[in-house]
Amino acid sequence: MKHLSTFGTSSYSLSDLQLFNGVADERVATLLADCPIICVSIGQPVLEAKGRGASLFVLLRGTLGVASDTHADMAQGGTLTILPGECVGELSVLDEEANPSDITALEECDLLVIGANVLWQLIDLSSDVARNLLRLLSFRIRAANAQLRRRRKVGEFYRALSMADGLTCLQNRVWLNDHLPRLIENAHAMDNPLVIVMIDLDHFKHFNDTHGHPAGDDALRVASMTLSDALRPRDFAVRYGGEELMVILPNTNMKGGVLVAQRLCECLQKSVVFGDMRQPLPHITASLGVACLEPGQNACDLIEMADAALYRAKDAGRNRVAI
Repeated sequence: MKHLSTFGTSSYSLSDLQLFNGVADERVATLLADCPIICVSIGQPVLEAKGRGASLFVLLRGTLGVASDTHADMAQGGTLTILPGECVGELSVLDEEANPSDITALEECDLLVIGANVLWQLIDLSSDVARNLLRLLSFRIRAANAQLRRRRKVGEFYRALSMADGLTCLQNRVWLNDHLPRLIENAHAMDNPLVIVMIDLDHFKHFNDTHGHPAGDDALRVASMTLSDALRPRDFAVRYGGEELMVILPNTNMKGGVLVAQRLCECLQKSVVFGDMRQPLPHITASLGVACLEPGQNACDLIEMADAALYRAKDAGRNRVAI
């Protein structure tokens, strides 16, 4: 630790520092005169230069970098920049915890080091110091809350992204595994009906072999869009895997589920894959299996029932609905 001077005899004035803005009490300057000013080399952690014990650091010269989750301005790889006149470490003093180890000099710095006992004396001595400290803490809290809100929004965005199928934009298996059990639990609890429809595009391997996999991807996208456009806002469409899709119909009984499935079957027949008409128009058809939730069933039971109905539709000649 290198003592350049005491604050009372240095060239720095109280009015230049956020914590002491508007403070005119000479007793404050007297207390600060006993506080050391240390020099921290570029790249050096502040604690390495200062030693142990909670302290508030007032930056007099240079730039500090603070990697801390409690700050909102996390630019430059998660580092908050502290400029001359600003301070850091006030929370460590107030909660009597050690200073964070990730305060580092981005360039050579001079720091006024105010120990915990001195800071408390300053607070008792000057209401202006107390007011400025409260203002700084208010900024810290607002900044932390803003950072948390941004992180929550980013987390929600990536969570939603992880639950959408990249090709079809339908919900994916991750979404299904998370939501279908909850939908079923809610249906049981409220004694509401719930239907799922398993959908398999007919002869899709032959379609791919004939027209190529890019056209097969287009066919899947067209089929998915057809389903989404034909469903109610409360319904869900899922890419179950490969060319197999699923529709979830909350608050729908078997009769209603069959009517929806028949409508979907008809819509798929009319869907257009090759819009330029330069190739023979390959209509998409599908086999659909409908199952209605029964008392005591779980997600696996319901999917198994719908899958069995789907195979009955295939065995009956495809391009149809079975229960």
